[in-house]
Amino acid sequence: MCELLAMSANVPTDIVFSFTGLAERGGVTGPHVDGWGISFYEGKGNRTFKDACPSSESHIAELIKSYPIKSEIVISHIRQANRGCVSLVNTHPFSRELWGRYWTYAHNGQLTGYLDKFKVSRFQPVGDTDSELAFCWILESVVKQFGEQEPDDLEPVFDYIAGLADGIRQLGVFNMLLSNGVDLMAYCTNNLCHITRRAPFGKATLIDTDVVIDFSKETTPNDVVTVIATRPLTNNENWVVLNSGEWKLFRKGELIRS
Repeated sequence: MCELLAMSANVPTDIVFSFTGLAERGGVTGPHVDGWGISFYEGKGNRTFKDACPSSESHIAELIKSYPIKSEIVISHIRQANRGCVSLVNTHPFSRELWGRYWTYAHNGQLTGYLDKFKVSRFQPVGDTDSELAFCWILESVVKQFGEQEPDDLEPVFDYIAGLADGIRQLGVFNMLLSNGVDLMAYCTNNLCHITRRAPFGKATLIDTDVVIDFSKETTPNDVVTVIATRPLTNNENWVVLNSGEWKLFRKGELIRS
């Protein structure tokens, strides 16, 4: 299956350290060699990089590891293909406009019997993965439930999406990351964890490559940064493992709903 990575922070922050560890799992320490992608939010805009090559061999991935793009929300994915061929169009994350915002999504897992369930009209998949079709169906369902105008309070929207995810989970493995550029949602079927870093900051060591960082030299005392991953990326920190069916919503690095 694939692996996920995301970040929610209260100040623009780069994800170079975490992405360096994830990229190694795309062909060196893991079998996820069928493409990768990453999206950085900058206000209402988002900057997305994708490649159908393994992340461990990609020149574009080398750019991401060396160029500290700062963002408050990031979603990334490395792919081990099951539904859909290996191609750029099938690489995650996927994005669509809803309510004047870009919604970005990535999925880890495999679904069966979904074609009869995911009927869409407004939001159409471009590729042929179960993941992208599920994303389109989620957005389609949200519009049917809440209408064409963005609600003043988005927390009921994410509650509703969590209910949709519960239903999708009945079709197989559905670990999901979803963001509208303000909030970051994580939904777990079987493999998802997170860590929130805040002062006092310390050192962290990557599991997948020999890289150590001292966050106290890279942050201010007011910084709050939450990182979500399929599996822990560091070996000297306490990651929180989500249970099956559990979901969490983060804003500016803080947990606001679960």
